[in-house]
Amino acid sequence: MTALPTRRQEAWRYADLKTLEGLWPDRALMARELSGAALNLDERIDGGGWRDEEVTVSVAPGGRLTGLIEQAMDATGVATQLYRITLDEGAEADLTLLNHGGRYGRLALDISLHKGARLSLGGAIVGGGEQTLEIVTHVRHLGPDAVSEQTVRAVLGGRAVGSYLGQVAVAREAQKTDAEQSFKALLLARGATANAKPELEIFADDVKCAHGASIGELDKAALFYLESRGIAPRDAQALLAQAFVDDAIVALAEGPAREALLARLAALVEAA
Repeated sequence: MTALPTRRQEAWRYADLKTLEGLWPDRALMARELSGAALNLDERIDGGGWRDEEVTVSVAPGGRLTGLIEQAMDATGVATQLYRITLDEGAEADLTLLNHGGRYGRLALDISLHKGARLSLGGAIVGGGEQTLEIVTHVRHLGPDAVSEQTVRAVLGGRAVGSYLGQVAVAREAQKTDAEQSFKALLLARGATANAKPELEIFADDVKCAHGASIGELDKAALFYLESRGIAPRDAQALLAQAFVDDAIVALAEGPAREALLARLAALVEAA
């Protein structure tokens, strides 16, 4: 894309266009490609400035793609990452997305599933202050018997904006598709905003597709229960926030990425 996006483009309707407007004239889009039958896509997007990249990934028939994509830019950094992923016949992908750094962080995925392919995608958005963080997915079921599951959670404090735009498109040839999307957001402050736009576009007539979205606050009954057992209020809030995102990051092993996410959650709770 050479022109600056506008809000008339559905995938950019909640984007931080004001920030991008100042950067776009100097855009230097990076690009790289990966292909094979056994791929591990472990990415940590960090540093300052603007990280703008398009990554093309092709998984061979019967192959497997695993990995973690963590957006952890510095406080003033900007990330606009696009991953174009093709799962050939019978291929599988198991991916975890963490989006918690920078003033503006956008992780976009365009994933094509051919016959019998399977996708499991978990994502967590954790932001505070004036951050704008997005996960945008376009999952294309192009062949029959493919399965996709997306689970995204957002925890937002301060005046942060967190968005999930997820489209599942089922082609006429993609009979027996099984697709599911789930997005939930937890707001820790009145100034925080969550946007959700799950979308289904179905042209096949023998499919199983579902999506759901909800936005709310910490459960006061659960907080009372924990506090009545002697847990300090801030610790109780942190535990509930962690439990809230856990079902989206079940594939995330113990290590620096999980520790960074939990530290960010704790900081948001402390500031709330």
